[in-house]
Amino acid sequence: MSPTTRRRRLTALAVAVVILGGAAGAAELQTKTVKAFEAYVTAAESRSAEPFLWLDSRPATERARLLKDLRAGGLMIEKVHVRPQGRDLEVPDGLVHHWVGAVFVPQATTAEALRLLQDYDRHADVYAPAVARSRLLSRDGDRFRFSLRFVMTKVITVTVDGEHEARFATAGPGRARSWIHSTRLAEVTDAGTSTEHEEPVGQGGGYLWRLNSYWRFEERDGGVFVECESISLTRDIPFGLGWIVRPFVTSLPRESLEFTLTKTRQELMEHGRTAAR
Repeated sequence: MSPTTRRRRLTALAVAVVILGGAAGAAELQTKTVKAFEAYVTAAESRSAEPFLWLDSRPATERARLLKDLRAGGLMIEKVHVRPQGRDLEVPDGLVHHWVGAVFVPQATTAEALRLLQDYDRHADVYAPAVARSRLLSRDGDRFRFSLRFVMTKVITVTVDGEHEARFATAGPGRARSWIHSTRLAEVTDAGTSTEHEEPVGQGGGYLWRLNSYWRFEERDGGVFVECESISLTRDIPFGLGWIVRPFVTSLPRESLEFTLTKTRQELMEHGRTAAR
């Protein structure tokens, strides 16, 4: 890409950010949008639990390639689209982003992966800079309540404070899974300054209105496969601006999942090296 082309693209992105960040780009979460998202989530969560890992559902040739890449340290990530009763589900004034990804961590165990994921007080250290603050609020057996501050940067920086609920369950020898749902998400204006404040829930730029994630861990082949499926809800794209804005908005969910899985693998690998010393 030539310097001139690069400058033009950056300028286009900057224009899109200004539009989204200004009054013309403000969005408000509607009840109809939430209901449509919840219908999508219900359909996604109602899918068959077999095979346990998503990658095992792929055709034989593709599955063999994916397994080889993962064992070599690669990362798998693909877009998912659920069609309840064979039909596309309309989400008025919103966009659903549904991705699944996986990594393989040699010599790691499911128990170690669970301890990492459940250590919510450390998430700001493990997943920095995407997570700036993290705190366990309560625990009742395999159920957790926790808070996270997300920091999303794409030309501009967007900060979102959230509270979440997680449920974990074993699924057989060496297998475990979790369901994590956001219960409150609010954009933060002037984060880190003396004028920092939360916008009313459901108002602001609309960069993150809902976030669910589903983790699956399976211990085999001398390590542990870690899968994460993410379903999030953001505002729709203002009419006439899709050619500029859509790539900006829709790239964040995929990049966030890639980052999370990469950091998870790195942390488990580092834990393994430390334990071996």
